[in-house]
Amino acid sequence: MKIYNFKDLTKQQVKELCSRSIADDDLVKSRTEEIITNVKSNGDNALLSYAQQFDNIRLSSLFIGKEELAELAKQIPAEVKTAIDTAYQNIYTFHASQLKTESSVETMPGVVCWRENRAIDRVGLYIPGGTAVLPSTFLMLGIPAKIAGCKEIVVCSPPQSDGKVNCYIAYVATLLSIEKVYLVGGAQAVAAMAYGTETIPQVYKIFGPGNRYVTEAKKQVQNSVAIDMPAGPSEVLVLADETAIPSYVAADLLAQAEHGTDSQSILVITSNKTATEVITELEKQLVDLPRKDIAKTAIDNSYIMLVENLKQGMEFSNTYAPEHLILATEGYEELIPLVTNAGSVFLGNLTPESVGDYASGTNHTLPTSAFAKAYSGVSVDTFIKKITFQHLDNKGLSNIGKTVETLAEAEGLQAHKNAVSIRLRNKE
Repeated sequence: MKIYNFKDLTKQQVKELCSRSIADDDLVKSRTEEIITNVKSNGDNALLSYAQQFDNIRLSSLFIGKEELAELAKQIPAEVKTAIDTAYQNIYTFHASQLKTESSVETMPGVVCWRENRAIDRVGLYIPGGTAVLPSTFLMLGIPAKIAGCKEIVVCSPPQSDGKVNCYIAYVATLLSIEKVYLVGGAQAVAAMAYGTETIPQVYKIFGPGNRYVTEAKKQVQNSVAIDMPAGPSEVLVLADETAIPSYVAADLLAQAEHGTDSQSILVITSNKTATEVITELEKQLVDLPRKDIAKTAIDNSYIMLVENLKQGMEFSNTYAPEHLILATEGYEELIPLVTNAGSVFLGNLTPESVGDYASGTNHTLPTSAFAKAYSGVSVDTFIKKITFQHLDNKGLSNIGKTVETLAEAEGLQAHKNAVSIRLRNKE
């Protein structure tokens, strides 16, 4: 990992280091556009062709139904089943607390306003299945969708080499009472959910992380369908000082690096000595990882930032706006108020990012690529709309009428004024 010193960098250099742009972005954009156009025009035929091209599988059907999912789910090892059940309960408990009923407000006598939640009727969940199959993402998206009350949940995940989904995905589907899992991955899955095909229903909002093609596809279909956020390659920023434990920090950096070669693992640290110890630990732990080649490439493309103190480290972190932020310091409480841009934050030396990925209860579908400056992670709120209501009685109409008439006339909108005036005259 290359080492930089924050005090030696210009603002432009910091900006460049915080950029997640990749050299072939234009190529990704054009290829994604081609895929979307093909799916819009050719529907299921395009999806079957892409399954053969990208997944090396000739599919006889684009989905697995409820009965087959139940059979596949029976293959799950007991230990994994127990772990998924525990994660399900924690995620459900945390997200259920987010569903709240708001009180009505009388803004002036006789004028009552309030908001009510309504679930998005039809949502699409993209569950990655490339270099790693992620049943945890299925939980993170499916549970809040169920709590919100979405009537139809369309699930897409790439087919495995046998033309099925694995038993973990199948088991989560049974937990969530999902009727079908569609065997489609990549940008083509996003296109299918955005525009619909003969088999896959069109949805109103698409959720889920993925590679650069999935992220680009979500951006390109936004004129037709809503998306949760432009979530792309995984990233972590660890802010550490001399109280951090080097072996823990190295493990956290590698946990993100093994997601993919384009993942980023950034260490921002106050101690040069601790940084050196972390590098030693990285080399030691990397050797034993099954996905060491992927992790090594990601680590080689990441870096260490030396800062004078934790406050300066937070300044850099807020500029970077990480998906995951780990405060690997005994002084984490003092830093909490300084966090302004981050997807999810992990406090202290005993809180690895992995717990948020799987089972603490918080959602792991989070904004990447500095979108944490404007986006939140997925929650129950992401699956609902908040509709406003208002009601006036005679007193309310009298109290507010003159204000609306005056403002409407000032804007030159006579019909707006008349809609109030006619009621006031009738009231008299």
